[in-house]
Amino acid sequence: MRSAANFAWCNRQLLMQQTRDVFAEVFGRTWESMQMNLVYDVCHNIAKFEEHMVEGKKKRLWVHRKGATRAFPAHHPEIPSAYRSIGQPVIIPGDMGRASWVLVGQPGSMEKTFGTTCHGAGRLLSRTAAVRESQGRRIDKELEGRGVIARAQSWRGLAEEQPDAYKNVDDVVDVVHRAGLSRKVARMRPIGVIKG
Repeated sequence: MRSAANFAWCNRQLLMQQTRDVFAEVFGRTWESMQMNLVYDVCHNIAKFEEHMVEGKKKRLWVHRKGATRAFPAHHPEIPSAYRSIGQPVIIPGDMGRASWVLVGQPGSMEKTFGTTCHGAGRLLSRTAAVRESQGRRIDKELEGRGVIARAQSWRGLAEEQPDAYKNVDDVVDVVHRAGLSRKVARMRPIGVIKG
């Protein structure tokens, strides 16, 4: 698992740098001058040794966050110093046609979920069901109608990840917020295409 986590971290770093390089080429400026700095890098679907209260006693245990990510509150010692006074940044992506969220970990996560929250909206349809439901549809054109340009290696890949395959992220985030696991900070939506 450590090797897989290290591979994923390295892969994200490479993808980030490749994105920076494309922006630099297109805009003729360095990524530093465009302030394309890494804000936060977070793992999900990983197990870690942590200390948590269990039946009133502090215990060291493995916490496996499958479909989840950390949501530590402010002043937790494992939060990077840049965020320690506000709490762990939490990123909850939605589907490619709606929105994603940035939240911050709250004390309720330590009391209820070992410092954990979801890391995505979650699927409504299996990949197979999403493909079956997409027969005869042009998902790319549907997304384009919403102002989102989607590029995929195959129709099947796009069908598997279509917006209808996922829960509405706004509803999921409302639950997380009301439960006191993470507090809403910002809602982000895909950048639309201006047609004129």
